[in-house]
Amino acid sequence: MSVVNQIKFPVKKEMLLFEKKFKESMGSSVPLLDTITHYIIKRKGKQMRPMFVFLCGKMFGKIDESTYRAASLIELLHTATLVHDDVVDDANLRRGFFSINAIWKNKIAVLVGDFLLSKGLLLSLENEDYSLLQIVSRAVKEMSEGELLQIEKARKLDIEEPVYFEIIRKKTATLIAACCACGASASDQKQETIDKMQEFGELTGIAFQMKDDLFDYYNNDIIGKPTGIDIKEQKMTLPLIYTLNNIDTKNKKFIIKTIKNHNTDRERVEKVLEIVKKNGGIEYTIEKMKEYQQNALKILHTFEDNDARNSLELLLNYVIDRKK
Repeated sequence: MSVVNQIKFPVKKEMLLFEKKFKESMGSSVPLLDTITHYIIKRKGKQMRPMFVFLCGKMFGKIDESTYRAASLIELLHTATLVHDDVVDDANLRRGFFSINAIWKNKIAVLVGDFLLSKGLLLSLENEDYSLLQIVSRAVKEMSEGELLQIEKARKLDIEEPVYFEIIRKKTATLIAACCACGASASDQKQETIDKMQEFGELTGIAFQMKDDLFDYYNNDIIGKPTGIDIKEQKMTLPLIYTLNNIDTKNKKFIIKTIKNHNTDRERVEKVLEIVKKNGGIEYTIEKMKEYQQNALKILHTFEDNDARNSLELLLNYVIDRKK
């Protein structure tokens, strides 16, 4: 059994039923929309976010219709943000498939994103799931703020560690935090428990992003060459931030000049990657990532031991150990 299937096992039946319910939640009377939403469903990923919702619900012993709606709401809004992101980034591929904007162009992609967003909002309002709507709406707001903060800081390359963590907390971690909070909320847990699960998800999401940062330095293909994609896109990641704060002026100037003016020069980018590796940027990021992982585990272990809790622990470890 693969690690993902092992993680999913306690909620296997629920995840299968969720696929059917999620498909229904995207229904439309417009044939073009139906064609596009069918395409979206067909190319779904590992569905980690709904998995977080169901495992958190199961850990507290209760999964009902509100849990399915919570998972659908999260997935609708997450899919909407991905569709819009592809337009903003002018990306032609998503998970190895052509993006919506690559096939149907930007205008249709933006409208599809808006449609998915409104579907999620209506799903909550029609069922009076106000607490779920509040959790997820706050997450979407923070995701937008995180993206804008990153764009603003990338222009000046003046990101310090606290700002970096604020960006990834908002950009990445806030949605995983919302999944965990929604799972607890749909299981009628007290606010204190919902807050604890939100914190667990936030810590997990931050660790997840740090792992992504490391992939820029160690590609998982056969050749094993680093990618340097983040540098080419002028993204300030933790290995880079740590290195810039701990190297001599000459190397610092070389890195900044490369990121600003020579980020497509393969030789210079590879040299930057080497400087980061030699000056402890990788080790520091791994250490910080494990710190967040341990803090997330501490929260998880305050709850009763059961299959769902064990799967959440496996999922947290998978986030850290994954190869891509």
